[in-house]
Amino acid sequence: MCYVVITTRSIIWTLLTIATAVAMIASVITPKWLIGRQQKLGLESLKNETPYEVTTNEEYFTPTIGLFNRCTKLQKYGRIYHDNCASFVTGFDMHPEDFPNYWKASLVFFAAAGVMLIFTVVTATFSLCVRSMCGKSIFTVSGLIQSIAGLLCILALLLYPAGWGSDRLQHLCGPKASAYGIDQCSLGWAFYLCIVGTLMVFLCAVLSIQAESSTSSQKVEEEILEGKNLICVV
Repeated sequence: MCYVVITTRSIIWTLLTIATAVAMIASVITPKWLIGRQQKLGLESLKNETPYEVTTNEEYFTPTIGLFNRCTKLQKYGRIYHDNCASFVTGFDMHPEDFPNYWKASLVFFAAAGVMLIFTVVTATFSLCVRSMCGKSIFTVSGLIQSIAGLLCILALLLYPAGWGSDRLQHLCGPKASAYGIDQCSLGWAFYLCIVGTLMVFLCAVLSIQAESSTSSQKVEEEILEGKNLICVV
């Protein structure tokens, strides 16, 4: 017989698991990890590396870049430009100066973590009526997978800045850009969202323990023995 067990801690864990997966995936696919220096429309980059004043918003724009995509302005016709956000990756065999090997490894780690987080979203949803998986608690299995995903995210975050010395980043940020140094660029909101998401992954792993204890409490067992199929415990 199927029992639907809903507790405050299990619901919080489930909702936070879903929110964490969404936040991590959104941060990885968003080209806002680095905010480049302002560049002049119609030119590949500004030749002048010294500070300057921007007189009109129509003459300058701020490019951004992510793990595998970027946003810039492309000329449509005449003096008309339009925003263009697209992937700059054509394959993992790209030259390291265009797609740094560290970014390739980082993207692989994030992809693996993303698959794990999507899996935990499924298990967290099924945990409302399924309490074991392969003979183990579904909460314990999910928490372990979330911990592994969190470690992969940390590795990916550490590898990403190591690729800042590539030609692509020096073109975007300035000639002084190097590993763990972004010269005239600044960190974008997607990078910070990824850090917050990684912390949330570990929080989910900890909350999975609390969710398990709440769904196996004495009060829940008593209601199961009473024959209830829908059990709600605060």
